[in-house]
Amino acid sequence: MSGQYKNTYIYILCKIETPLSYNVKYEDIGLKDYKEVWNYQEKIFNRMVEEKIVARQNGNDFRNTSPGILIFVEHPHVYTLGKNGSEKNLLLDYIQLRAKDALFYRIDRGGDITYHGPGQIVGYPIFDIEAIGISLKEYIHRLEEAVIMTLAGYGIKAGRLEKATGVWLDAAIPGRARKICAIGVRASRYITMHGFAFNVNTKLEYFSYINPCGFTDRGVTSLEKELGKRQNMEEVKRRLKQNLKEVFNLQFIN
Repeated sequence: MSGQYKNTYIYILCKIETPLSYNVKYEDIGLKDYKEVWNYQEKIFNRMVEEKIVARQNGNDFRNTSPGILIFVEHPHVYTLGKNGSEKNLLLDYIQLRAKDALFYRIDRGGDITYHGPGQIVGYPIFDIEAIGISLKEYIHRLEEAVIMTLAGYGIKAGRLEKATGVWLDAAIPGRARKICAIGVRASRYITMHGFAFNVNTKLEYFSYINPCGFTDRGVTSLEKELGKRQNMEEVKRRLKQNLKEVFNLQFIN
């Protein structure tokens, strides 16, 4: 095994030790309006939270309730701002937003502002991480790891940036750090929603209208930009899905 992939391989062997598989349904729902999918997520999330509460009240094993859901989707142009973010990081007014065919929502996840659009894989894992046996911090770490592994498959070395979530390229090099995947989640009773946004064939110009994730001194990139050609979205999804399966020990039941 080459040195380029050695660290990721060691992580899989030594770090990921989830003893039991976690049942998950996978849904690729194509290009969908952000608010429509947000409502869909909340419906699933609220049902899973309620089922878990009832199971515990009745003295039943909460692990025998509904399986988790992994949603892959692309959105039309939209900016979302986390609950602790600043609207000052959106550099467009309402009229300018409409001119760019973009929408804006303040939402209930962590993190600051980010962009979603066509050519980007947005992943919404609605998982019970208590059933998986991990903390929220570890959950975010494993989301990052799945993307890092996916990029390694394309010959791209990626990593993390200290005191920042997401996946970065050249994170340790001043002036060169650039984000390729943003992460922002919400959790209640250890059940998650929202998730990650992985730039594949994304129109990066849309990031110039915000301070991505609140940063003013770091760039944004995509798989297409790094490799110099447009990528097959279905192939990237396939690899990413497999890597999420590995890092979380998922069992897809559909």
